[in-house]
Amino acid sequence: MCQLLGMNCATPTDITFSFRGFSQRAGITSDHCDGFGIAFFEDKACRLFVDNQSAVESPIAELIRNYPIKSRNVIAHIRKATQGKINLENSHPFSRELWGRQWIFAHNGDLHDFDPVLSGRFTPVGNTDSERAFCYLLDQLVNKFGYIEPSLDQVFDLLTDISPRIAEHGTFNFCLSNGQALFSYAITKLHWLVREYPFKPAQLIDIDVEVDFSQVTTAEDRVAVITTEPLTQNEAWTAFAPGEMILFQYGKAIRHQMTHVERLIREAKDPSLKRVTKADQY
Repeated sequence: MCQLLGMNCATPTDITFSFRGFSQRAGITSDHCDGFGIAFFEDKACRLFVDNQSAVESPIAELIRNYPIKSRNVIAHIRKATQGKINLENSHPFSRELWGRQWIFAHNGDLHDFDPVLSGRFTPVGNTDSERAFCYLLDQLVNKFGYIEPSLDQVFDLLTDISPRIAEHGTFNFCLSNGQALFSYAITKLHWLVREYPFKPAQLIDIDVEVDFSQVTTAEDRVAVITTEPLTQNEAWTAFAPGEMILFQYGKAIRHQMTHVERLIREAKDPSLKRVTKADQY
């Protein structure tokens, strides 16, 4: 399956360090070679780069590794195809307009027998389960809120309700952003950390590169990084719980919620918890 990389920041920040390590997994330290993509938000719009070449071979990926595009919200993806041909229309992240903003989505996983009825407003361009899921999520947002843009908390609540239903069809880990914040959900595997003052050095796992962030940051900077597998070997990464949704804004996790998936796991371990019927929120 694929791998995800997300970044949410308090101030515009470049992702060259993280992407340099992440892109090695597209053929050097792993075999996610079936295309890549990355989106950088600039307010309501974004710069979106996709290629059906691997992130190791693509000249576009080489540009990203060396050109410090600064953004508050970034989503990247390296693909190992499970459904759909290896071509541009099936390369993540996917982009759609809603409420006058670009929405960006990337998925890690494999959904089986997932063929929801779509309204026609959001139609897949390619033939992946991932893009169908994205169109379905946006449809549900429009069905719920119509033409009035909801708050981030309202979006979070709806995503927390809908995502487990999609996850019943298989593995559903994703990053989603509208440029205001970044939503992440994991059924199997995602990790995250926050870098903030006082900053320390970080050393990549996939390539021999180290950066001392204390030399290139200010006290106002704060960066949350979300990725399928930890990128660095000397930082403390936190694993998502199965069925956990996290909302990142201004470089920190501002809301967490466990969906019924995690609750069922807990109940299996401790039957006394079965009296709890609502999602655990903290």
